[in-house]
Formats: sequence, C-alpha cells, structure tokens
Amino acid sequence: MIDIILDTLKDSIKILPFLFITFLIMEFFEHRLSNKSKRKLEKSGKIGPLFGGILGAFPQCGFSVSATNLYAAKIITLGTLIAVYLSTSDEMLPILLSEGASFSVIFKFVGIKILIGIFFGFVIDFIFKKTELEVEHIHEICDDGHCDCEHGIIKSSIKHTLNIFLFLVIISFILNIIMTYYGEDKLRNLFLDNNILSTFISSLIGLIPNCGASVIITELYLSNVISFGSALAGLLTSSGVAILVLFKINHNLKENLKVLFLIYFIGVFCGIIVNLLGITI
Repeated sequence: MIDIILDTLKDSIKILPFLFITFLIMEFFEHRLSNKSKRKLEKSGKIGPLFGGILGAFPQCGFSVSATNLYAAKIITLGTLIAVYLSTSDEMLPILLSEGASFSVIFKFVGIKILIGIFFGFVIDFIFKKTELEVEHIHEICDDGHCDCEHGIIKSSIKHTLNIFLFLVIISFILNIIMTYYGEDKLRNLFLDNNILSTFISSLIGLIPNCGASVIITELYLSNVISFGSALAGLLTSSGVAILVLFKINHNLKENLKVLFLIYFIGVFCGIIVNLLGITI
C-alpha cells in the first residue's frame, strides 16, 4: 500500500508543472489578450494539429493534460486535442529505452504516432468545422473553479492547479489499487493467444487513465506477445490521465464521449490496417 501511495504521488507530481504553466497561459489569455490578438490565435488554430502531434510525442502525459485544459477553454481545436492524444507516448518511451530497444525501433514508433496524430487531427478539424475557438470560454472555467480570477494571474492559476491535482491524486490512487491487486496479470492474459480481438482489447486498455496501461502494452510488444499493430492500437489511445482531466474540467459530457470514441476508433482502425498490411518494426 505504501508503494501504491508513493507511485500515485510520484506520477501526479510529475504533472504539476504542466498544469500550472497551462493555467498561467490560460489566465494570460483571459487577462491580457486584446480582441485582435484573440483573432490571431483563432487563425493559428488551423495548423494546431501539426504542433499538437509534435508536442504530444514528448515523454509522459504532461502535454496531453495541458492540451486538455486548453481545449476545455476553447483555445485549441478538437483536432489539435486529438493529435496530442494520439501522439502522446505516456510511459512508452521510457520503457523502450529501459528495455534496450534500438534507436530505429524507437524512432519509428514515435514517428508513426506523430504522423497519425497530425493526419487525423487535420481530418477531424476538417470534419468538425463548426468548432470555433473562443477564449472567452475561460470565464466558465474560472466560475466553476471559484478561482477569484480578478485577484491576479498567479493566485488563480495556483487554485486551478491544486483543484485538478487533488482530483488526479484521488482517482490515480484508486486506479493504482485496481491495477496492483486485480488488473495487471489479467490484462496480460487477455493477449496470450494474440487473436483477432487483440487490437480492440489493446485500444480499450490504452484508454485506462493510468500509466500502467502503456507499460503493459509496450512490454507485451517487446516480449512478442502482441503484434506491432495491436501495440500501436493501444499506445495511440494511451493519453495517460488526460482523459480524467477532460471529464473533470469539461462539463460537456457529449463532447467528452465524442473525444473518447474518436480516440478509440482511430486506435482500432490504425491497428487493424497495420496488421492487415503486415507492417512490423
């Protein structure tokens, strides 16, 4: 139990700087940007998936958490959020490095996730053209969080950060208990036959808002238990705790479920295509 508590705190504390910086940015937009600057920001959102796909590839899920907050404030588009989620590596990269995977394998894994993220990010923004960026939505987050935004950027950013951090600690603690006492071995057993359903199962496991999901999927791939396509399917949906943050801070349940469905569908689709084509790395 002590190890679970320490792991929960360690994983949550890693995200603290990202949360604080993100809320600082949001408060800056709220307090400082002119209407002209806001219009420029909205225009820049058209190429958001490009930057989202690249930034999301950085290790851990910090950028996906940051993107989630920015999306809830309508600063970035749905496509940009999806691009970040799909390219986020969570614990994949550290595991590949620690297991001695070749640079070529790591580069291809990360590169493919980035390209998929960017591609589907632009596709989603094209399909959902009605989505408009409105920096004014930050007001709603401030009101819900009771952050006293008028009292200064730093104070309100700290209150937002601590509010989300506490939520993450509680939920992550519960998930870590489940993964430790019930889930890990049973999740592994689901893949032992490497059957046709492994892509669907892998994508579903990837959605678990816990770093253990990406660790299990990566290790199963390195152990030749699952195919590259199945591993890719699960790692595309592994955005860490960002999904938790999305449901916490964005009160549009229908919108959140749409994001969840899109991530899962893209993960399964890409995994099936890769398996059918027999692509390996």
